[in-house]
Formats: sequence, structure tokens, C-alpha cells
Amino acid sequence: MAAKHKIFLGMAAGVGKTYRMLAEGHAAAKDGRDVAIGYLETHGRAETLRMAEGLEAIPRRTVVHGGKEVEEMDLPAILARAPELCLIDELAHTNPAGIEHQKRFEDVATVLDAGIDVFSTVNVQHLESLNDQVAELTGVRVRETLPDDVIAGADEVVLIDLTPEGLLNRLREGKVYPGRKTAEALGGFFKIENLQSLREVALRQVADEVEAKRLVGNDALARQEERLFGSPAPPIAERLLAVVDLELGEEAVVRRAWRSAQRLAGELEILAVRKPEAEASPEARERLESLRRLASVLGSTLLVEEGDDAGRVIARVARERGTTYILLGRPRERRGLGRLAEPLVLQLVRDLPGVDVRIVADS
Repeated sequence: MAAKHKIFLGMAAGVGKTYRMLAEGHAAAKDGRDVAIGYLETHGRAETLRMAEGLEAIPRRTVVHGGKEVEEMDLPAILARAPELCLIDELAHTNPAGIEHQKRFEDVATVLDAGIDVFSTVNVQHLESLNDQVAELTGVRVRETLPDDVIAGADEVVLIDLTPEGLLNRLREGKVYPGRKTAEALGGFFKIENLQSLREVALRQVADEVEAKRLVGNDALARQEERLFGSPAPPIAERLLAVVDLELGEEAVVRRAWRSAQRLAGELEILAVRKPEAEASPEARERLESLRRLASVLGSTLLVEEGDDAGRVIARVARERGTTYILLGRPRERRGLGRLAEPLVLQLVRDLPGVDVRIVADS
């Protein structure tokens, strides 16, 4: 039987993800399962420390990072100990260079491949596709992210919900961070409007996951009916094309398009059009590499095409790929004779009847 992955998802630090994970670990141990803590981050919270008592903790290893010794999760030790269930905190954590994997979610994948069930924790703002949205809502750019597929691939996602007022009370009572850090948090990230927005995002994320799993269940039922009654007509799948301007970057367009693709149960491809005769600037080359990395994280395909007329290139690619939905960034302001040319959006609507065209709003 394949190992199971259960994720405890929250809107922000302090809502109780780790506490709930430990509580369910204790319950599993009482049921006779072999449970061990692979990595626990308590942030000095007394109630979390108390909840961890009675569960075996696999010792951490010491590695050198930035000239300092730091304690990290010991993946080889977890695999050697091989508990039935392993509790691993902070799924989006970035590991120091030189150990097995760059990210902790990759460590978790290795643990699962070894047949060990995993409970893990993460906050919603660490999802890659939400990076721009969270930055717009809170003014804070989250640097540690993980692919949405990690959440989508989990066997169970549990939302640890707490009202913004409840979280702020916990913060003021010193249950989230120590003294000075509490004041900094209250004046920064932990504003009531930020928490309200993040809670809505977390609730929507879990609702999307439930809907996605329902669709998967329907697909499985359809395959069973096909075996019994023969093949039905093939479904019409949405195919989305996110068009990006290399001079602007527009990673936000890609992330928004990816989330639209998930809601439409469609496939996403990314298209970058560049001038054939012009040598790309260093900034444009860096943006292209950044897009390649983002496409890889989101599991999408990046297409790079050359052409003087972006509209014709986009229309050609859309026809070739069977695109049903095009997403574009906000058009750049046109100057001089460029004002007389037909706008790109109108050109696409004319040349691609039956294809939806959407302009993604910027912040």
C-alpha cells in the first residue's frame, strides 16, 4: 500500500497547525502505530512543546550554512529509523546547500517513497501560484515557495482555521512569538486586513482542492463506466495559453493563468514572443530563465517563438495547440504611430473566433 501524506494548512503562523499535527500524532500512537517526529519547529511555544512530549523525536543533524552551524532534519536517519508515521514541520523550508535535496517537500517525497506515512504543515502563502496575490494583499513577498502540486497530490488537506481576531489575541498573549518580535509582527504582517485576506485565500484553496478531488472521482467513475458500457464521446478540455512580454516579465500572468487552469480542469502552456532580429537584453534573458523555472515548478510548458508581429505569432500558436483560452498582461501604453495600429486584444478576438481572451489585471 502506498504511503499517505496528510497536510495541515493554515493562513499564517500561530493558527495551530503544528499543535494539531502533534495531537493527531498522539492519537495515531494510541491506536498502536509507530510514530516519530522527523522535524519539529516549536518557535519556543510552551503549549507546542508540551504537546510534543511523549513522542519520539529523531535527532537532527548539524550542518554548516553561511559560516554558521545550524540544525536540520536528518533525512538518512528518518529512513533508517523507518517509523510507520513521521511528523515533519514546515513543508516549504529551503535546505542548506550540500544535503540531499534543496527543499523539504522533496525530503518528504523521499520519505513517502520509502513507504512511510507523513503528516506535514504549511501556510497558504507559500504556494507558488499565490505568490503575487499574497504580495498584493499583504505587501510582503514570500521567498520560500512550493509547487501547488504538492498540495494537490496530498491524500488529505486539513484546514486549521482561526479567526483573525483569535490569532491576534494569541499574538498579544505571547503565544506566537516572544516579546519584541510580537510588536514587530503586530505592526507588520499581522494586520487584521492581511489576516482576513489570507483566511479567505486559505478557505478558497481548500475548497478548490475538494472540487479537484471530486472531479478526479468523477473521472474514475467515468473510466469504470467506459469499461462496462464502451467509450463515450471524448470530453472537450480547456487549453489555456498565458502570453508573457519578456520586456516586462509578467510572472503574475503565469500564476493567475495556472490557477485559472486548475479551476477549469484545463492544461496550461506559456508563450513568450521575441523579436527575431533584436538581441535580447540581459534583463530579458534573465526573465526568460525565470519563466523557465516558474514553468517547471508549476508543471507547465514554456514555448518561445520569434516574430515581428506578436498577434500573428500568438494566433498561429493558439491554432496549432488547440487553445481555448488566452490570458494576457495589461497592454503597454502605445506611443506615436503605434496608436494607429490595431490593439493586440482586438486582433486576437478577430483572428481567433471561439477563443476566450482575458486581460489579467495588475496590482
